Amino acid sequence: MRVAIVQMNSTDDLTANMAAAERFVDEAAAFDVEFIALPENFAYLRREGLRFPCAQGLDGEIVGAVRGWARRHRVRILGGTFPELVPGEDRVYNTSVLIGPSGEIEAVYRKIHLFDVRLGTGANFTESASIAPGKDVVVADTPVGGIGLSVCYDLRFPELYRTMAARGDVRFLCVPSAFMPQTGKDHWEVLLRARAIENQAFVLAPAQCGRHSEGRASYGRSLVVDPWGLVLAQAGDRPGVITADCDLHELEHTRERLPALRHRKLT
Repeated sequence: MRVAIVQMNSTDDLTANMAAAERFVDEAAAFDVEFIALPENFAYLRREGLRFPCAQGLDGEIVGAVRGWARRHRVRILGGTFPELVPGEDRVYNTSVLIGPSGEIEAVYRKIHLFDVRLGTGANFTESASIAPGKDVVVADTPVGGIGLSVCYDLRFPELYRTMAARGDVRFLCVPSAFMPQTGKDHWEVLLRARAIENQAFVLAPAQCGRHSEGRASYGRSLVVDPWGLVLAQAGDRPGVITADCDLHELEHTRERLPALRHRKLT
């Protein structure tokens, strides 16, 4: 199955971000792909300390646009994340939506692990101040197998991915991200390859890149990793599209040769 990863440099300009995302989706579709993945905050990447003026529900313009792109190209699209309204809350969910080729919503995942860290000057974040945590582990049932959904900081919690993989039918793990440069240079590729090897699944990691505002930048280097931990495609430091062919027969062969998932003793 051919997949495409979109790497972006989103800002707090919703209109410009949506136009860029649409251009990249059109570009990716021209490569005859079956699955296109957008990064975290693809539609709106706020300046730190600000709220989310474009927060909306699943019936809003952001998800509506992604559904339209999917129908236009008859392709499955991971709608990175967008700020979803939380009833009765000042905070929003950081929500990832998987859209099927007919424009139907296949799965909705709300980021569970929130990025509250102190990395030093210019890299201190309290995501929980404006974002509410999700609670549910989400795997979409699709004709190409289970697709596990996660977001950015979730990557550091292997138990989330093990819970997904325990189903036995998960073939893809998605990690749309806006990883920090400070941690990305040492941890990004290592963690993504580890999650692929541990769970014997393809990992799709579309990322934000470059400087978004005075106080915010992202590492980039979006990746597609195979179940053996090999990097099939990697983006650089600029926005763009990368593609990779994911051999589902090879995935099954890997699991047959090395049945580690069946050898688990601790649950």
